Amino acid sequence: MTHIIVVTNRKGGTGKTSTAVNLAAELAGRGKRILLIDLDTQSHCALGLGIKLNKSTATVHGFFAGKNSLAPAIQQSSWNNLHIIPADPLFEHGSGSNDELLLRTALINEKIAEQYDIIIMDTPPSLDILLLNALYSADRVLVPFLPHYLAGEGVRQLARVLFRVGSNRVTDTGPLLVGFVPIMIDKRIGQHKQVTSGVSNQFGISRMLPGIRNDIRVAESFAAGQPVRYYSPKSRATEDYQHFTDSVIELLEKPAK
Repeated sequence: MTHIIVVTNRKGGTGKTSTAVNLAAELAGRGKRILLIDLDTQSHCALGLGIKLNKSTATVHGFFAGKNSLAPAIQQSSWNNLHIIPADPLFEHGSGSNDELLLRTALINEKIAEQYDIIIMDTPPSLDILLLNALYSADRVLVPFLPHYLAGEGVRQLARVLFRVGSNRVTDTGPLLVGFVPIMIDKRIGQHKQVTSGVSNQFGISRMLPGIRNDIRVAESFAAGQPVRYYSPKSRATEDYQHFTDSVIELLEKPAK
């Protein structure tokens, strides 16, 4: 069975892309066949993998706009088992199809899903048709958040969206399983502990995944076009993403309920 993981938060700047890229690289490095789909028009996933785009590049947004089908947009990265469908930074949100199941249908009909063990989707912070397509395709959702008050509010707003989507799902993937991951966490800071505890208390401690500490190596790795595990193998960010990936694998093994 192919698992589809959506990485999302209604608030921008919460580490969605760094989470998606580095999780994809960690899983691929462990022998999993990974497809990373970048639904965020900032197009930073391609940047994080050192992939250069041009005007003729087929993208996931080109698929939504009817310019190309989904399969031709798949690109091999520089690392084994890791493929990407890049974003189009010129795509205008609100344009294209309004079909909430368009992406899921294409993944099945174009026989893309069966080629991968795990598909990871990076999403825009806005609540639009792109995010809904991702959520209606997924069986797991990861919510990165910064441990301060506004980010906590963003998590609660997203939870309402997830509840609505989960209530309306008619797919065979079952209920969504959600995990929360604090980004740039420092347990010595009182507010970080307070916000993280608040999310844990509201959604359950079993849904709280290991956090990622602040490390400049993550930003440097994007500038270098490499996931941090390759850019700085001995950094604390690499160590944190390894522990985080362990917990994601456990989440994938849990039966949906």
